[in-house]
Amino acid sequence: MTLQSLPTVSTDVDIRRTFARDVSGLEMLPDAVARPGSVAEVVEVLEQATAERCPVTPAGWQSSTTGASITDRGVLLSLRGLSHIGPVDTDTRSIRVGAGAIVADVRRAAEAAGLLFTPDPTSEEESTVGGAIACNASGARSLRYGATGPHVRALTVLLASGEQLELRRPQLEKNTVGYRVTHDPVEWFVGSEGTLGVVVEAELALHPLPAQVLGLIVPFASDADALAFVVSARRSNSVHPRCLEYFDRGAMDIARGAEGSSTWALGAEAMVYIEETGADEAEAGELPLDAWLALAEQHHAMADDIRVYDTPSSQLDARRMRHAVPATMNERGAACRPEGGRKVSTDWAVPYPRLADALGVARRFVREAGIDPGIAYGHAGNGHPHQNFIARNATELQRIEQVVTATLREVIAMGGTVAAEHGIGKLKRKWLPLQASPVQQRVMRALKQELDPLGLLAPGNVL
Repeated sequence: MTLQSLPTVSTDVDIRRTFARDVSGLEMLPDAVARPGSVAEVVEVLEQATAERCPVTPAGWQSSTTGASITDRGVLLSLRGLSHIGPVDTDTRSIRVGAGAIVADVRRAAEAAGLLFTPDPTSEEESTVGGAIACNASGARSLRYGATGPHVRALTVLLASGEQLELRRPQLEKNTVGYRVTHDPVEWFVGSEGTLGVVVEAELALHPLPAQVLGLIVPFASDADALAFVVSARRSNSVHPRCLEYFDRGAMDIARGAEGSSTWALGAEAMVYIEETGADEAEAGELPLDAWLALAEQHHAMADDIRVYDTPSSQLDARRMRHAVPATMNERGAACRPEGGRKVSTDWAVPYPRLADALGVARRFVREAGIDPGIAYGHAGNGHPHQNFIARNATELQRIEQVVTATLREVIAMGGTVAAEHGIGKLKRKWLPLQASPVQQRVMRALKQELDPLGLLAPGNVL
């Protein structure tokens, strides 16, 4: 038996091309594509790949922005066929799903049972649970609920050899047995980007649905006022946001175009999108709209242009407007591929009170380099914006990456991180040493050596 003789594996060039791109702007043609429909078939692929010393890169619907879900070495292991979604257990507030289940489908299944799956990446209609676990994806609501990792209760993981691990988070309140890094093996795989094992199934924790949600968009004539407003909102005891999303002027222009309201808040330099769910989400009552309006007034918001979204349908419209920003930038970047360009997307983060400083430094580097400023938007409540640039060709790409490198050095000096939600993948691997010390990198390599001694899983990701 060989890999190529397995019924789930194809070397057809058209099929391989179908799996050669993700959202990163890179293109890598795998030697083969495996499309298993069961855990047993995944085991079969891994066992044969190990026997042949063939690299294997796990992938979902390939919404990665870092090149983590594509490869030009060995087999691209598509887990889309493992898309089963089990019944919601309302007693334990949990659900068991396959790695290929779409995040938005899991959310809808939970909502049908009166519960909420809280991770909400922008690409939730195209991202899989396995992919969300692999990069510890988050989203707008991670301000209140956290990223994907805390909501993973248990995992079924296959090592490169095909060995199956059943892992569950411990429920202990205290534990002093051995090194802390060994206490919870689930943590080894959350954020590991396919390099340590293949997640094939997960048990996910669900959250009670909020009794009510209030959405607001608050525009500001000054970028500084918008960012100061975010800091005040985080520190206030009068408001309880589950998301605080920032848009600079360029991002606002895209959002206006998507909504078809070209004349709204034309004098604004920035805006903030808010979702408020109350101090106790399970308790129905009056949400603090007046407190939000007062806070906005204190920070010189454009009061006449504040929008309120107080129904589920209007809040969905607001989120679609927000999601139009990265989608538009992805399209612009894709158009530049023939000339060696692409979208360059950052996901650095700093402690939230330092966000205005960090963006100021980043924009200064842009001006000094004489490149197009791009746009900035995203999770300001966590000190975590996305700067998106469009490199029209290979020369611009090099200049933009030099600016990003300079920015990341300042971000680290402010106590920040080079990657807050998209992982490292292949594109950001060169920036890992800015943050991870040599001893941290050696510990990572030691874990990789223990779990994947032949180095077959996801070559080129992270390390």
